[in-house]
Amino acid sequence: MSVVKSPLSETDLKTVGDALQGALVDLLDLSLVAKQVHWNVVGPRFRSVHLQLDDVVDTARQHSDTVAERASALGVNPDGRAATVARSTAIESGSSEGWIKDVDAVKTLIDALGVVIGRMRERIEATETPDPVSQDILITLTADLEKHAWMFQAENA
Repeated sequence: MSVVKSPLSETDLKTVGDALQGALVDLLDLSLVAKQVHWNVVGPRFRSVHLQLDDVVDTARQHSDTVAERASALGVNPDGRAATVARSTAIESGSSEGWIKDVDAVKTLIDALGVVIGRMRERIEATETPDPVSQDILITLTADLEKHAWMFQAENA
């Protein structure tokens, strides 16, 4: 049952709904990975990496809300449950239990951001024709993620 009537055709709605749901999962998992690393990072660059990780978490959480609300506005139920995120994510865990050296923390985030950005760019292409509004949301969030990726790569140079 959908109480919200979508302006999109069923075919377009499926494409856009899948893109938004995938983006939601990736953003939620990215926020979890970044927060886990944030709590456990150690090393000489602790403070700068620790603060950068919070910036990633804030970005991912903000955009996840925007993505979920866009899905709802189109009549697609967003699913951010832990089981759904765990089942659907493409981010490798990357971080082990315990303390994470600052260099490993940076590498974990570079890898996670790379995966998410790659998938977001695929979603940008997929939503271009069926829904430029959703595509615009995906473009904006990808630009923010690419800025974080740049900063972590520079941190690791």
